[in-house]
Order: sequence, then structure tokens, then C-alpha cells
Amino acid sequence: MIDAVPPDRRTALKARHRRAILDAARALISDGGTARFSVDELADRADVARRTVFNHFASVDDVVTTVCTEVLGVVIDRLRDQITAGAAGSGSRSSMFESVAAALRATDVPGTIAFLWRALGGFSAADPRPKQIFQATFSRTTAALAREVAERNPNLDPLEAELLVSSLMHGTEVIAELWLTETGAATDEAARARWHDLLDRLIDSTRKGY
Repeated sequence: MIDAVPPDRRTALKARHRRAILDAARALISDGGTARFSVDELADRADVARRTVFNHFASVDDVVTTVCTEVLGVVIDRLRDQITAGAAGSGSRSSMFESVAAALRATDVPGTIAFLWRALGGFSAADPRPKQIFQATFSRTTAALAREVAERNPNLDPLEAELLVSSLMHGTEVIAELWLTETGAATDEAARARWHDLLDRLIDSTRKGY
């Protein structure tokens, strides 16, 4: 039997549905201030069937994590900018460390973290979900950034790329949680200055290994 929908059209339709779901989730977060919405609300906002959401994502938390990862993904965009501008250096381990460090410095990480924190409703011992999503967001971004570094530096051992990126990104996650505790996700001048102090300390400390 001939399939009524050509494969390329099916692929395009799936991509549109996935994008619609993610855009709907981000809109719901913006409207409500937090990522507290049901799959029915999400499906209705995306104008797709409930089952379509689960065809693309394992759960609402998976959708939220993906949205948060896209937001944090600006770090990868900044890395691409650094490399395109010729800041990648020799492709050595040390030069790639400096490129990733420069990308972190060039990105509005505190603004991004504040958005994630507000979207997740903050952290509390009574509800581990927000912190789990926050940590998963960093893990996904770290993996994507490591792939980007490895692809752009074929002479660099992929394991070295992963270790390099992990050392900085997981360190960024650690100082992010400290920064949130100290500032309450404020983004005023004092809070941003504190962020840059913590980031400088992280980079200087980690650089010793590179």
C-alpha cells in the first residue's frame, strides 16, 4: 500500500509539531511566570493532539528541560561567534579552553539563569523537580557544547573536548546555584558583579589544569 504522506512531508510535519510544542511551552512560561502547566494546556496552546506531545517528548518535564536547554544554548552560539571571529587559536586544549571561557564571559549567563530559576519556580527541599530540571538543562547543554567543540577541532581527542567543557560547565552550574542563593536571581548591577567575580574565580581555578 502506498503511503498517502510522502516521507519528506512527514518529517516536515513532525518538525513543525515539535517546534509548536516548544514555542507553546515557552509562551506558557512567559504568561504564567513558571513552568507549571499540564499536558492538556500545552497541547491546546500548541494546537496539537495530546498524544502528539508524547510522540515528541517523554513528559512535560522533558518539554520544559528542552525549552530551558534552548535558552541556555546561547552559550553555544557565543562559542560559534568566538570561533568564527578567529578566537579559537591553534585548536589545542588550552586554546579551546580559552574559547569556551570567552563564550561564558560573553554570554548573559546571569540573565539566563535568572530566567530558568523563575520559570522553574525556584528551588525548595520539598519539591526536587525544579532543581532536577535545572541540572538536566546543564547536562544537555554541556553535551551539546562538547560535541560542538569536538566537531570544530577534529585534532582534539573527543574525550578531551568533553572533559574540557564539563569542567567549565559543571563548574558554572555550581557557581550558578551559589549565585542564586546569594542574590535570589536578581539581575541588578551588584548581582551581575557578583556573578562575574564567581565566574572569574571558576575560570582561573580551572585553567590551572589546562
